[in-house]
Amino acid sequence: MHTDRRRFLQTAGVALAAPSIVLAQAARKYRTALIGAGWWGMNLLREAVAAGQCKVVGLCDVDSKALEISADEIKDMTGDQPKLHRDFRELLDKEKPEIVIISTPDHWHALQTIAAVKAGSHVFVEKPTGHTINESRAMLKAARDTGKVVQVGLHRRVGPHFVSGMKFLKDGGAGKIGMVRMFVHGGGGAEKPTPNSTPPKGLDWDMYCGPAPLRPFNTKIHPGGFRNFLDFANGTLGDWGVHWLDQVLWWTEEKYPRKVFCTGGRPVAGAPVLTEKEQTSDSPDHQVAVYEFESFTAVWEHRRFAGNEAEKHKIGCYFYGDKGTFHMGWRDGWTFYPANAKGKIVQQKAELQEPDGHNIKLLWADFLKAIETKQKPAADIEAAHRSTCLSLLGMLSWKLGRSVNWDGTKELITGDPAANELLSRKYREPWKYPTL
Repeated sequence: MHTDRRRFLQTAGVALAAPSIVLAQAARKYRTALIGAGWWGMNLLREAVAAGQCKVVGLCDVDSKALEISADEIKDMTGDQPKLHRDFRELLDKEKPEIVIISTPDHWHALQTIAAVKAGSHVFVEKPTGHTINESRAMLKAARDTGKVVQVGLHRRVGPHFVSGMKFLKDGGAGKIGMVRMFVHGGGGAEKPTPNSTPPKGLDWDMYCGPAPLRPFNTKIHPGGFRNFLDFANGTLGDWGVHWLDQVLWWTEEKYPRKVFCTGGRPVAGAPVLTEKEQTSDSPDHQVAVYEFESFTAVWEHRRFAGNEAEKHKIGCYFYGDKGTFHMGWRDGWTFYPANAKGKIVQQKAELQEPDGHNIKLLWADFLKAIETKQKPAADIEAAHRSTCLSLLGMLSWKLGRSVNWDGTKELITGDPAANELLSRKYREPWKYPTL
């Protein structure tokens, strides 16, 4: 009898404890670190903190001023006193984070992501994945080899109107799609050279450049201007383009194009300048890239001049189908214009997280869910790798001045050794290009 009572109490105890165990698991806080503690990196970290499941143990940046400001904010927000580091390798070794957020210039994404997953961390890394295609491939391989979750900052994968718009397209709302046009246009004009200068006190410029060439410091590059310098990023096509190319790959069942051609230049911005005294950016002020898929053609276009005032929509993708034209936009949601003039226009308003107009809160929640369920996240590294490859193939074609035939299975350019050389790039010593 006493034995039966003891068993009952033990069983009841387990049953009563179960809810608290679930709550404890739900409230688990992950040791979290940020690499790249500037404006956007802190935006990401704020969302991580707001989700209630992170303890900030470390911050890393080559700019000591950014580090100090970010550390003060985190202490005020959470009471956490994160350790400050100038070298990401030291942060990984000493702080042993379970989650690492990476918001550095593009040329750092591969080395830092690979190091983080190998150190045992799940990673939330900003888009694009790599600065070159083989970097991106190495990131994907490292993620799969280690079994770590790598979420990429393609927040349009979870934004409500993007999700509903994709459902509309995949359900055949626009009919059979034969062509997609992606576009981003902004104002601008001729670019005058900016004087080079001594790096600000507390900025490790050599570490900023890292594996990239050691350019003279210039305020046009840091803070925030690196995207239009090809040593560090891939211009508008590598920045905005990845988002909209990702929409195309999200929609289609095809994983890659068979042929890519890109043209463009700097007729308005002017020829790039790089001297000991001054420099300009060197990315194209406009580009047009054509992606030939098996069942449709996709066209990317951007310009950093003239704006887009002559069109109703200023950014996004047009999907042209035999039932009409579907526009996937950003702040203007999505709109379907039926081919039949008597048909009804269908529109879905945007649902965005302000003030930035992105859906990082939802993407971070999806990231945590993927970690806890051991499932792929919405913006998994593999999908993001393919989207990044599209932008990088466009840049590669532009540099070569000719089209390239892409073998997406082998991830090689067919019959073009010179083009395949551009799938990687030489690193500045002592940094080593990631191996496959």
